[in-house]
Amino acid sequence: MIDKQQVMAKGHVKIYYVADDNFDEEILLDKDNAIHYENFSEALALSMGNKNSGYIYQMAFGNGGTNVDATGIITYLPPNTVGQSAKLYSQKFSKVVDDSSATNIDPVRNNLTISHTTGKVYTDILVSCILDYGEPAGQQAFDNSTDLNGEFVFDELGLETWMGDVDTLRLITHVIHHPIQKALNRQMQIDYTIRIQALTSMTTSC
Repeated sequence: MIDKQQVMAKGHVKIYYVADDNFDEEILLDKDNAIHYENFSEALALSMGNKNSGYIYQMAFGNGGTNVDATGIITYLPPNTVGQSAKLYSQKFSKVVDDSSATNIDPVRNNLTISHTTGKVYTDILVSCILDYGEPAGQQAFDNSTDLNGEFVFDELGLETWMGDVDTLRLITHVIHHPIQKALNRQMQIDYTIRIQALTSMTTSC
């Protein structure tokens, strides 16, 4: 007898400006994302095979996911989910979220949390990342830009896994969204949940 089990992965992203003395919490994005199934399947196998790779390492931010014309109409590009070398369209910044890595400068606020409820057939990975006031360097002072194609007006986001070194990271998720500006006057929090779920269990004859 062969026990067959289907595994599904899905992701959801929530981005918001962090509340402070001048601003209330403001939800900027709350949507599902696309999974790069080839890279995800390899990452899952490498992680379960204890090969010291395949785990989520960093969150990448880009500004190449949309085109905004002179009238303000936004055209959304499709997410990049084909080919092992897939990347963001135009990556502008990244943040290490692997809290066990020495390269993570703030593991308290940039980390991975595993959440599982006994008896359930799914487990969540919550990837938490914060872009502090001074990140990225070179951003504008205030979040009031009218240029929706600006360098730090992000419209794409992805998670990348460790494959041995920083030059061989693999994209496992990609979400295209409306332009969101990161400026010096705001802290931005990203909560990125990946749910891994066993769908069915079937027993068949060999």
